[in-house]
Amino acid sequence: MRRFGTFLAFSLVLIALGIGASAYWLREAVSIDRRLPTHEISLVIPRGASGHDVARLLANHGIVGSRIAFELLARIRSQQSSMKAGEFRFSPHRTASEVLSQVVDGGEQIAVWVTIPEGFTSKEIAAVLAERGFGNSDSFERAFARGSLVLGGTATPTLEGYLFPDSYLIPKTASSHEIVKIFTDQFRAALPRDATERARVLHLTIPQVVTLASLVEREAKADDERALMAGVYYNRLRLGMPLQVDATIEYTFPHHKSTISLADLASDSPYNTYKHAGLPPTPIANPGRASLDAAFHPRASDYLYYVYMGNGRSAFARTLAEHNANVARYLH
Repeated sequence: MRRFGTFLAFSLVLIALGIGASAYWLREAVSIDRRLPTHEISLVIPRGASGHDVARLLANHGIVGSRIAFELLARIRSQQSSMKAGEFRFSPHRTASEVLSQVVDGGEQIAVWVTIPEGFTSKEIAAVLAERGFGNSDSFERAFARGSLVLGGTATPTLEGYLFPDSYLIPKTASSHEIVKIFTDQFRAALPRDATERARVLHLTIPQVVTLASLVEREAKADDERALMAGVYYNRLRLGMPLQVDATIEYTFPHHKSTISLADLASDSPYNTYKHAGLPPTPIANPGRASLDAAFHPRASDYLYYVYMGNGRSAFARTLAEHNANVARYLH
């Protein structure tokens, strides 16, 4: 029994020494060691990076000495999931503790990730940029309204529809002009390579096709229905039928409405595609790549109508009688 007690005491001493050594090692690794980085380093932390991913990046680029110590410190501080994505500038000779505080607080962040969802309007994009700290939303709205592109020889009336939805790493010092260029350059890159030829075949200008793509973006729920829905619009345009797209009317509302009223349908707005034949004067949203591809490469069919039937799918019809039956089935 005495021998067991001696062994237990000895084991406790070893454990205490181990804990003390680990604590000393962690203190040295994260709070005192200033050897790294040896020079100023800029590093991009990707969106969605885990605490483990960040620790590995920092260690691989010589910003912290020990990935394990950095991860352990983040765990002790409960900050594994609090690190920000973006581009950071790390000055020389920082402790790992200071580096952790920097990526959590956003210190010396020189560029931030901004995500523009597909189907956002220019007004919604302006609000996102303001929320991310790039300035006043009103100033962006004005810049978008006054801006223009020339596409296939045709000038766009505004930049609505041409602010391509994507994820961008934007410098924090970027001006509104520079941000507009980032978005519109990406739009040009996303246009189908045969956009000019396809617009000519479709008897529209490129801006008109983009306007049609914006209708697809706002109305379609399933990617495999986008080209078919675009084909419906082209069929109606060819026959001189009003497009009758609810989303074009909703575009004029200052706030979202869950239903379109009879008064809305009677409005004289040029965006009322129930009352006015043809396309609306501008896109009603900023379409993504799938909707652009669908508008430039519509699927041929003899459908003239569609109605949303739930679960992300639409029911298509060739005649008004078929369409009315679908409406009665899915909307009542």
